[in-house]
Amino acid sequence: MITREADRLTRLIEPIVVGMGYELVGIEFDSRLRVLRVYIDQEAGIQLDDCSRVSYQVSGMLDVEDPVPGNYQLEISSPGLDRPLLKLTHFERFTGSLARIQLRRPIQERRRLKGRLAGIEGNEVLVEEDNETVRIPFDAIDKARLVPEFEMTTTKG
Repeated sequence: MITREADRLTRLIEPIVVGMGYELVGIEFDSRLRVLRVYIDQEAGIQLDDCSRVSYQVSGMLDVEDPVPGNYQLEISSPGLDRPLLKLTHFERFTGSLARIQLRRPIQERRRLKGRLAGIEGNEVLVEEDNETVRIPFDAIDKARLVPEFEMTTTKG
């Protein structure tokens, strides 16, 4: 999940984002679409103005440092309800939540899982799926996102 390029971009971008009072959730670079996505968050949530302010600051630094060769589009975004899980600490923080995980290599002959996060042990993510705990090495994870869950309420009328 973490590449050398993503690690370098994180080192450049994180001080700016944190200095502005936000959490840097993570960075994704889609080389096919040439899009650099920077996910930010804060306790009060993220509004369009927050994204604009961070975009202005980060794009200025990227213009100077030029860490991504060629043309690309910068997107600053809230992580959303289906927030990406990009760091090992995210899997621990969202223990009990439903997640969809895509693997770089098969584990138990599968490349995709959907289950409840059961925490971490060392560098392994624990996922409860079909009453079984699956242990996934963090470096085997290609992509992971929370799955939004909604409560159904009824009103009498």
